[in-house]
Amino acid sequence: MNDSGANTSPSASKFIEMANAIRALSMDAVQQANSGHPGMPMGMADVATVLFSKFLKFDPSKPNWPDRDRFVLSAGHGSMLLYSLLHLTGYKDMSLEEIKNFRQLGSKTAGHPEYGHADGIETTTGPLGQGLATAVGMALAEKMQAARFKDIVDHHTYVIAGDGCLMEGISHEAASFAGHLGLEKLIVLWDDNEISIDGKTDLAVSDNQLKRFDALGWDTQTIDGHDPDAIETAIAKAKESNKPSLIACKTTIGYGAPNKQGTSGVHGAPLGAEEIALARKELNWPHAPFEIPATIRDRWRAVGTKGARISSAWEKAFDALSTDEKSAFETSLSGELPSSLDDAMLAYKKQLTEDAPGWASRKASQEALNIINEHVSTTIGGSADLTGSNLTKTSHLDPVTPEDFSGRYVYYGVREFGMSAIMNGMALHKGFIPYGGTFMVFTDYARPAIRLSALMEQRVIYVMTHDSIGLGEDGPTHQPVEHLASLRAMPNVNVFRPADAVETAECWEVALKSKKTPSVLSLSRQGLPLVRNDYTSENLSAKGAYELSAANIDAQVTLLATGSEVGIALDAQKALEAEGIGTRVVSVPCTDLFDAQSQSYQTETLGPGTVKVAIEAASSYGWSRYIGREGEFVGLDSFGASAPAGDLYKHFNITSEAVVEAAKKQL
Repeated sequence: MNDSGANTSPSASKFIEMANAIRALSMDAVQQANSGHPGMPMGMADVATVLFSKFLKFDPSKPNWPDRDRFVLSAGHGSMLLYSLLHLTGYKDMSLEEIKNFRQLGSKTAGHPEYGHADGIETTTGPLGQGLATAVGMALAEKMQAARFKDIVDHHTYVIAGDGCLMEGISHEAASFAGHLGLEKLIVLWDDNEISIDGKTDLAVSDNQLKRFDALGWDTQTIDGHDPDAIETAIAKAKESNKPSLIACKTTIGYGAPNKQGTSGVHGAPLGAEEIALARKELNWPHAPFEIPATIRDRWRAVGTKGARISSAWEKAFDALSTDEKSAFETSLSGELPSSLDDAMLAYKKQLTEDAPGWASRKASQEALNIINEHVSTTIGGSADLTGSNLTKTSHLDPVTPEDFSGRYVYYGVREFGMSAIMNGMALHKGFIPYGGTFMVFTDYARPAIRLSALMEQRVIYVMTHDSIGLGEDGPTHQPVEHLASLRAMPNVNVFRPADAVETAECWEVALKSKKTPSVLSLSRQGLPLVRNDYTSENLSAKGAYELSAANIDAQVTLLATGSEVGIALDAQKALEAEGIGTRVVSVPCTDLFDAQSQSYQTETLGPGTVKVAIEAASSYGWSRYIGREGEFVGLDSFGASAPAGDLYKHFNITSEAVVEAAKKQL
């Protein structure tokens, strides 16, 4: 093989040189870092060159232009493909110095693309399959936004995915969902190189991916991924389809490296100086490392600048809208909440203290959402086939269907991981505030996407009901024990476990106002008495923990509790004070927010000089930092059991009597 261009037309030769610029930058950056994945960028350089030069609608001078096409590198290990493209097309913050600092501390060119590090990186990728699923969320958001603003929304979502992405189970969840809804502006370019880190993919997989995607309602094609004409024809055809499209691009991993191409040896390691020298000869690239000849750079910059005309035309179309339409569009993109919501929530809280409903917190969540969804037109609800249990649907939300994307409720089916990644894509796309529900125990299925919500600082709200052994008869498979502790350990996630309807409303307010932090609302199945009987306009839950009930005599005991166990703590307080033991109760709806308070507030709230007991129907892990080594914990450090909720609380000794005994033990 020799890409000298001697036997090709001048235009084809220019194309080859443009693709080889990607290959050269990729192999040089990986070599300099002595770390990385050169194989995929070298193999997919031709596909990427066609996509960016012929189809992708983008403007590097306006990287956040709302109607740009989205490009997602699901195979995020091949990050140098994306960084090369951003640099070559003229994104100002992707300088050659950033390319040279690939994988170095503080650079924009991290080992895997990280959202927010540089313009043009639409999502964090690297955990295989999640990029594809996130892109489905972007494509869904485009359809929903277009249903609301048809004159100014019309863009595609393109994905480069690898064999590994399609092996991951989330690819099935996402592809099935996309096929069901007919997201025709989603085009996936599959790097079909048949190589994984361990070797040939036939070591582990022999799926017919085209038949799989065809069965899921996709259009499918197979092409030579090194033939620019075939690539262009296939993408053009995909754009005309009324289905999402998968294009299998048959490629050679590490294309151009004569001794390593087509092998696993080029997947995840530098080529080495000797092989790079040979590749330069093979590719007819006689240039020094990181050197891009001016003529080739100019061709790439021309690709970047042509988007300015398209973005300017869009701006004219936007300016032609009515004042109300422009305001609605800009407000949706900003993610700001309407001022009317604050007054509505205050009135709602006041009504709750008067009515004192004993709702389960999942029901209290739905009631809060009735207020929220009336005032916030950008909330998009959903559930992973548990709508009637999660209570995530309100009367304001019509379903999204393949025929009508104007609705605000998504039936995700039994796809917890897929739902969560899709919500990430909707949040990243902008225009909507997604929330979705499942059982708290199934945060295990959703966890990798929750982690990316946190890493990318996205306002995605997870409504996780059936939060403890309180769900009862479904048994230990459905009763979360360690989940609160594990989610609290995750950076930049607010985990809420409200005690009653008032706290639930307050937690929803905080979640909605946390624009850079995802939230998990852990909600009960069983009814909970109202414990916030006195109205206050202050959002006490926003502090994470607060004194709910003061001691009537000099405090000797502080009881800390969350959720359904706050009621148990209040009962224990009465019993202890009846014996002359001054006791205060602290409600802890969110340890994450409490940890963010001042040291003086934390100390005061925890009650210096008092003995401490924590009560939570979950693992004790993490509570020692509040109750100390001498404190007592009343909870559950084992799996649950199948029985009515009341019987389980007695069986596992999570009772007011146990709390009284634990407090006395320390006195």
